[in-house]
Amino acid sequence: MQAIVVESLGSAEVLRPGEVPPPEPGAGELLVRVAAAGVNFMDVRQRRGIGPPRPVPFVPGWEGSGTVVEVGDDVTGLAVGDRVAWNMTGSSYAEQVLVAAGGAVPVPDGIGDLTAAAVMIQGLTSHHLAAVAARVLDRPGRVLVHAAAGGVGSLLTQMLRRQGHHVVGTVSAPAKAAAAARGADEVVVAGAGELEEALAQRYGEAGFDAVYDGVGAATFPASLRQVRSEGLLAYFGQASGPVPPVDLFDLPRSILLTKPVVLDHVPAPERLRAVSSELFSWIADGSLIAPETSVYPLAEAAAAHVALESRASTGKLLLVP
Repeated sequence: MQAIVVESLGSAEVLRPGEVPPPEPGAGELLVRVAAAGVNFMDVRQRRGIGPPRPVPFVPGWEGSGTVVEVGDDVTGLAVGDRVAWNMTGSSYAEQVLVAAGGAVPVPDGIGDLTAAAVMIQGLTSHHLAAVAARVLDRPGRVLVHAAAGGVGSLLTQMLRRQGHHVVGTVSAPAKAAAAARGADEVVVAGAGELEEALAQRYGEAGFDAVYDGVGAATFPASLRQVRSEGLLAYFGQASGPVPPVDLFDLPRSILLTKPVVLDHVPAPERLRAVSSELFSWIADGSLIAPETSVYPLAEAAAAHVALESRASTGKLLLVP
């Protein structure tokens, strides 16, 4: 079968199409024909060799949707022909993938394959981040979300507004403003070097009850300045690079700093399916708009990575075999 194979670590050019043996499901596993695979920054980091090492050669990709074509032993509740989606399952950049049955989420009728693939990692992450605000903030407030046109940002802004917050989204270019406006009440357009001044001019210092930062190095200084005393700063990604070490005594007074990790939000199959079902139901009834998708053929995975790393893209990038 065709897959994207990483034989050496490095730039996007190491993502090359190749032929690999089709996998065979073991006990508790599903063999799934991939309809769409999500492209994520964790794929970029793994391709570069950042984070937990993965021996080469390997097939990247941690998210997708598709149809079950074979069921291993000891699998109940899922059958050949069922449509499923998954997250945190490696080797999804391929025509077929093995998915642990406990990590497979049934996709309901009315939710397309592209939508299902687009809202797994980003949707679960956004649900987790919004839950953090619900626990910490005792009233609706003003909330800042960086990269509000991206996969997480476009979903998170909508979920926060559902909770009654006034949501301000930041984007790095005017072309991204319309996508951010889906969920944000206000949109601030500013490059990294202009962001602190733009926010300070419009909202003053420490102008937000909560700040969500999935960008990292380019936005974190502005995030620190904008969270109010006893406010929330959620740091959950580093799309622009890691944040330098921070002296805790240099943090603003009395803020709550957290690093949410989505796997802690869905630690068991029952919780994963419950949260995913809620996301799908919101999309089905129109109360949550899924991110726009940009679709690339599987063989063009390198081009998709370049688009993601350039931060020129909006919404969700998908690979289709």
